[in-house]
Amino acid sequence: MANFDAFERKMTAVGMGEAPIRAFRRNFEALLRNETGMIPEDDIMPATELTSFEDVAAARPVDLSLLGQAVVIKLNGGLGTSMGLQGPKCLLPIREGVNFLDLMLRQILDLRQISGSNVRLLLMNSFSTSHETLQHLAESEAATAAGLCDPAQLELMQNQIPKIDAETLAPVSWPADPALEWCPPGHGDLYPALVGSGWLDRLLGEGIRYAFVSNSDNLGASLDPALLNHFAASGAPFLMEVTRRTAADRKGGHLALRKSDGRFVLREVAQCPDADLDAFQDIGRHRYFNTNSLWLRLDLLKAQLAADAGVLPLPMIKNSKTVDPRDKSSLAVIQLETAMGAAIECFAGAAAIAVPRSRFAPVKSTADLLALRSDAYEILADGQVRLHPDLHGVPPVITLPDEYKLVDQLDALGVPSLRRCRSLTITGPAHFPPGTVLEGDVKWSGACQSPA
Repeated sequence: MANFDAFERKMTAVGMGEAPIRAFRRNFEALLRNETGMIPEDDIMPATELTSFEDVAAARPVDLSLLGQAVVIKLNGGLGTSMGLQGPKCLLPIREGVNFLDLMLRQILDLRQISGSNVRLLLMNSFSTSHETLQHLAESEAATAAGLCDPAQLELMQNQIPKIDAETLAPVSWPADPALEWCPPGHGDLYPALVGSGWLDRLLGEGIRYAFVSNSDNLGASLDPALLNHFAASGAPFLMEVTRRTAADRKGGHLALRKSDGRFVLREVAQCPDADLDAFQDIGRHRYFNTNSLWLRLDLLKAQLAADAGVLPLPMIKNSKTVDPRDKSSLAVIQLETAMGAAIECFAGAAAIAVPRSRFAPVKSTADLLALRSDAYEILADGQVRLHPDLHGVPPVITLPDEYKLVDQLDALGVPSLRRCRSLTITGPAHFPPGTVLEGDVKWSGACQSPA
């Protein structure tokens, strides 16, 4: 059987502490046990009766003083490599002179202004995003004025873990590029990172009890004071924002209730037996998916970690890769990950809330970016991003060919008006001059020379 000692030595040598080593050990041992994490349909029930965001938003009054007990944590470890970027995705321009990170700052400053409290911001950076993100903040007048450029005050560093040789199950050695011996542990690393960095105790010591966590590329996700009030009043240790699945989400994971104990669970397609795929993809039966926006009670998180011997028992995710992702003939490796949303099953009393699609606006592709850059979305003075009212809560469905897969290619396409567009499918070369207006369902197969 493979020995963990070599992994522990390797992680210790680069400064990884007890918390990430303990979490990686748990996942490595699950790998040795050949755990699959399968969740059969017979073991779960659909999640149906959920509190709605609309009901919560209508509740009054809202206690703004709770904002002084809150921290916003943005997962900011990703590079936009799938869109041809070399740097942090959070620095991707959305409108002239405005990127993702600028909007995060606007949101925090607005929360501080309306509450009179020093609302905390933490950026969970990776070794790939830390330098450029902090450099942008140091050069930002708004960040400097607000004290949001000191790494000691706003950076939570993501851990790194060794890649595993798929044949020997030993730590990978790759002298040609030693950096490729390491990989990120997935956003489930939030929990060991909070503990190992000391941030969990530090925040609690400052009187901060509530954390709102979301992806930095989800511009619909922001700390809503009404949701904070609801979460605080509920007494729940953990709250997940979910939204209705559509036909486009059939293959994505869903929320469910475990029959054995009534707890919420997340089931991804990799955890679904083949015989249950029809039920998995039935969006009328399994209605909700995780937006990856979570609310945590930090004192109860600390208590749960203590009860679980310091490691939340998150399901292990096994990814088969090559050591050099750009060279498919290089050494076969295994990368182990966890998902932070899967922690919903770790807490008794964890809850979920159904939110509108407007709180889920991730930018995963150039098609998403095109919609965001268009007038389909409004960017408000407080940094909030909202669908234009003409779209009635449903973003346009955009399909682009491979020649517009990268950001620099998208720049050459132009940005048409999409506020009255239900769908846009482009199958060939196109260019939309300023003033182009697209409405309804549009299919474009050739060059556009004039406004539609």
